[in-house]
Amino acid sequence: MKNIVLKNVLLLSLFVLTVSPAFAADVLMKIGIVDLKKAVTESEQGKKAKAELETFVKGKQGAIEEKGKNIEKLKSDLDKQGDILSAEAKRNKQDELERLAHEYQRAVADSQGEVGKKENELIQGVIIGLKDIIKAITEEDKYTLILENNEAVVVFADKGLDITDRVIKRYNESQKKNVKK
Repeated sequence: MKNIVLKNVLLLSLFVLTVSPAFAADVLMKIGIVDLKKAVTESEQGKKAKAELETFVKGKQGAIEEKGKNIEKLKSDLDKQGDILSAEAKRNKQDELERLAHEYQRAVADSQGEVGKKENELIQGVIIGLKDIIKAITEEDKYTLILENNEAVVVFADKGLDITDRVIKRYNESQKKNVKK
């Protein structure tokens, strides 16, 4: 939805500029672009968030791998002892194996959901801070429009319009000031 609105604003602005050159001379538009994905991944807070997420994921993977090993061990035991076990004992082991497989699948699904939620939590805080910096730069430098640099909105833009590095630098500085306070 945001992309559609941004496209429409950009198209309307370009239409006004091309249809009315006299009007365009009176209206000076200053446009900038920001690569939010790059800003998140290259900012200090974004790097910390990524490291925290990786630690979280490793913890989840450890628990899941343990369940997987238990399943493999039971399966191996069942294969080795299959001929020796009574029908009832074999059925019990198969039931146990099936139960563990369901638990494993549930654990994987739960972990994926938890990882997604944790990632959103961590990244959202960084994005909010970046948007505050973008808003400040927009007001200070009197930008008319700042677009997110993605293929759905910006097909081509001059490198001079990209303020991403400036946003990252300013965001990192603001975070250092917040830590000192």
